[in-house]
Amino acid sequence: MEPAIVKITRKGQATIPKDLRIKLGFKDRAIVVRTEEGVLFKPFPDISEEKGSLKTLLGGKTSEEIIREARKNDRRKEQRLELK
Repeated sequence: MEPAIVKITRKGQATIPKDLRIKLGFKDRAIVVRTEEGVLFKPFPDISEEKGSLKTLLGGKTSEEIIREARKNDRRKEQRLELK
């Protein structure tokens, strides 16, 4: 990548060149990290793209199924305790 010079406004705003925004996937937000060399801008992850990323961890079950299963297990435990 060729170095680019950008202007910084009095409010501290700078524009990321369009070709970099498109190539790196910047939308309306960025993560800003201070590094030894200066400041690093990273694209903020798109929540809609992250949607469902826990499905493999949760065995493909929906949150409703997990809650229903947990409640059923709790009822079983309560019934066992009542029998003792």
